[in-house]
This record gives sequence, structure tokens and C-alpha cells, in this order.
Amino acid sequence: MVIKVLLVDDEPLVRAGLRVVLEAQPDIEVVGEAADGAAVVPLVRSLRPDVVAMDVRMPLMDGIEATSAVLRTVAAPPKILVVTTFENDEYVYGALRAGADGFLLKRARPAEIVHAVRLVAEGDSLLFPAAVRELAAAYGRERGGARAREALARAGLTEREEDVLRLMARGLSNAEIAARLVVGTETVKSHVSAILAKLGARDRTQAVIAAYESGFVAPA
Repeated sequence: MVIKVLLVDDEPLVRAGLRVVLEAQPDIEVVGEAADGAAVVPLVRSLRPDVVAMDVRMPLMDGIEATSAVLRTVAAPPKILVVTTFENDEYVYGALRAGADGFLLKRARPAEIVHAVRLVAEGDSLLFPAAVRELAAAYGRERGGARAREALARAGLTEREEDVLRLMARGLSNAEIAARLVVGTETVKSHVSAILAKLGARDRTQAVIAAYESGFVAPA
């Protein structure tokens, strides 16, 4: 399956560099570009990308607002990969909380860029789990607190679902979780689906953020 990617960045050189890297892969196709988040929703509707690689800081509409707009208004929205200069950035954490599926550093090596797009498109593992932990440590406590703890308690996760969520937070894939718990991969997928539904999370990234913000998983 070919992964269709939409590039959104106000710097033409960044878009050009990402295009060169991604289009060198036989399973990735860049289907369009935009210079600001304000253009994302109509382009997503017309081009139907699988992944949007989106700058977090743009002049008219930033990546946080654009992510929210896509998830709020587009049926079956694409995966959203935030592209940023600095990983320990409150804007990045805001984009992840808004529903972005992961983030990518602009200085990343070509192999890392390709890996990030593929991993986000597949959706069965957390992208850069150590960096997500650092963001949660820096910003999660002030964003979470009592409300996040109450939401997790209301979710009523089973003991096995709690085990799976802890391993998700460590960045393990479904296959790795299955091996660790000595169960089948399909069983893990069922647990992950149940966790997302109970937490009201769009994907595993938002579930993991909820786990950190509630204190269920410690960032350290």
C-alpha cells in the first residue's frame, strides 16, 4: 500500500527537503503541499492523504489549531505528524493533546523521517516514546491533575488493559506487547481498542498522554 502524504510548512525549503526524502521511497507518495495550516482542511478533503506532515508554528494558523480543525471537521481524518524544530516545545505537546499522532524533528535524518511516516501510518506503536515522556514531564502535570485522574478512574480499565497501557507508554508495539504478556497479537489489538474507547482517545498517543497526565504512568 502506498502512503499518501500532505506536506504543510511555511518554509519552501523544508517542504522541498521532505518531498525529496519521502518520494525516494517506493511506498510513499507526496500528494500535495501547503504553506499554512489554514489550507489544510480543504486539501485533506480533496487529496485524502494518509498522513499530514505539519509544521507546528505557522503565521496564520499553527499546527495545533490546524490539527483540531482536521479532526473536528473531516470524516475519517488522516494521521497527523507534527514537524518541529525543538522537541521540548509546549507547542508540540499542545498538538499531541489536540490529536496529533506523533512529531518529527526538522533536523531528523532521512531514514528517521521515513520511519516516522511509516510508523504513524501503521498506528500500532508510539513514535519516539522517550521524547513523549519528556514532554509529559515538562507539561503534563499542569495540563492534567485531578480531572485527568478522575477521567482515568471513570474509564474502568481492567487489570490486563492497565498492563497493556503501561507497555504502550513505553513505546512497545502490539507484537512486542503480545510477546511480553504471552498472548496473541489479535488479543493485544482488542485490548488497545478497548482502552481507546474507554478513554475516549483517538489513538494510542492520546491514550498514553492521558496515562501520564493522570499519574497512572510516571514520566521519569
